[in-house]
Amino acid sequence: MSWITHTVSNQPPELGDYNLFDTDVALAEGVRREGADARAASALSAYGEALGRRECLELAHQANRCGPELEAYDRQGRRVDRVHFHPAWHHFMAMAFGQGMHCSAWSGPGPGAQVARAAAYLVHGQIEAGSLCPTTMTSAAIPVLRNEPIFDTLRGFLYSRHFDGRDMPLKDKLSMTIGMGMTEKQGGSDLRANTTRATPLAMGGRGGHYRITGHKWFFSAPTSDAHLVLARTADGEDAGFSCFFVPRWVDGDRNAIHLQRLKDKLGNRSNASAEAEFQDALGVLVGEPGKGIATLVRMASYTRLDCVLGSAALLRQALVQALHHARHRTAFGKPLADQPLMQTVLADLALESEAATVLALRLARAFDAEAATDAGAEEDEALVDLALRRILTPAAKFWICKRAVGGIAECMEVLGGNGYIENGPLARPYREAPVNAIWEGSGNIMCLDVLRACAREPHAVRALMGLLDRVFTQRPALRERLRPLAAHLARGGDVSPHARAIAQELVLLTQASLLMQHAPSLVADAFIDTRFDRMGGLFGTAPCDDESARALIARAWPQ
Repeated sequence: MSWITHTVSNQPPELGDYNLFDTDVALAEGVRREGADARAASALSAYGEALGRRECLELAHQANRCGPELEAYDRQGRRVDRVHFHPAWHHFMAMAFGQGMHCSAWSGPGPGAQVARAAAYLVHGQIEAGSLCPTTMTSAAIPVLRNEPIFDTLRGFLYSRHFDGRDMPLKDKLSMTIGMGMTEKQGGSDLRANTTRATPLAMGGRGGHYRITGHKWFFSAPTSDAHLVLARTADGEDAGFSCFFVPRWVDGDRNAIHLQRLKDKLGNRSNASAEAEFQDALGVLVGEPGKGIATLVRMASYTRLDCVLGSAALLRQALVQALHHARHRTAFGKPLADQPLMQTVLADLALESEAATVLALRLARAFDAEAATDAGAEEDEALVDLALRRILTPAAKFWICKRAVGGIAECMEVLGGNGYIENGPLARPYREAPVNAIWEGSGNIMCLDVLRACAREPHAVRALMGLLDRVFTQRPALRERLRPLAAHLARGGDVSPHARAIAQELVLLTQASLLMQHAPSLVADAFIDTRFDRMGGLFGTAPCDDESARALIARAWPQ
């Protein structure tokens, strides 16, 4: 019997079986422009196709609906501290490792290596973001470890493209992951409030062995084969914090690291985060003694770039879902995508997504420049790259991670009630987005880091300001905005109350300059006309003529 009330109409088909890379014009253009070669582009196209398959989308759903579970003790009462993941989690970790996202920038350095990795991160993060955390930290740990004596024994495991999620001694595995243990419950971002202690065995010192006792409130990727852990090596005025390589297994036995519980997180649910205690766990000192915070901050410069990439990825996926829905959903006699006000909103979101992508890829190129040995680089160019790494990266983490949350919420609203249900396409990105703004330093920490970096690198600041000034030659209004910004950065005394405004202005002006140089004039003009002096910053509040809106939407997501 056919029930007329069960007829389904005007419901957009589920998006699937599409190529995430080939359908992203701004990403494909940026990969070529910022130095990745044709071979990298071909590999990215294949990766974009694999991630866009319907079965891959279903696996991502399963990995997040069936999150990790902690098994603290086995049936006989032995402490095992195992975390069990859904097979879908291992599938995405294997994909990331096969693409080299955990090591390729270091195992195969050269022009475009960071850019190609960043592009892979941008497409992977659109489908399953939880698997990015251990991938990020493993990659970021490599430049810290490769100058250490232990690296010779780790290189083959770190550079392997075969993910091995088995919980066993490293010598019996094909590859390894590395996590991080910094935050404690009494300190948070104030790392100098940490109480975890490290006591030397024998002489100690760099490469020496220590016993570590304490706790970590957020222990990222707790099943990693090793963690880089911050611990105190002295008290009082001589307090020093060092970085330690703490393996999960030692001489065939589990190291004395006990997982207290897994965090019940708002999002990022496929990935495990734990509270952990160290009960005389064995660790090896990494880097200079007493310089542990500086060592881990260096690692954080790479993880912060990945926060930018992760937020840009989530925003891109939300935009694609909103555009797909709007083109297939009819209201008041015509598709949503043809409604003038909806076009204004969608075009505005498309601008936000492209600007985030363009800046993220330019930052990745700046990290390529750091690894390059090209002594022929112009001094100003090298200083601009330095400014992008040290100053714009924390500023972009602040701004893009904040904007992604609002942008995804707006995309959810395009879908109406269908956007607000858990088995729809946007609930997970919406819950996922805030973690990038919080992890590796929240907004205020990022903005204060921008000020500190500006004070440490005045030559880089001047080089960046000079570049922006030259790009804005035909834009007197933008050149005028540079003056108060430069004055703030040059001013003595405490300008910390203005830190957020400074970071925002730096990012917006840099995005405007990049779009002016590399995007169609339609995109650059619309961005400049809508991003400065807009009350409230809500999407869709700035006027956009119908023809421009349609062109921006067509560029963002080809029919």
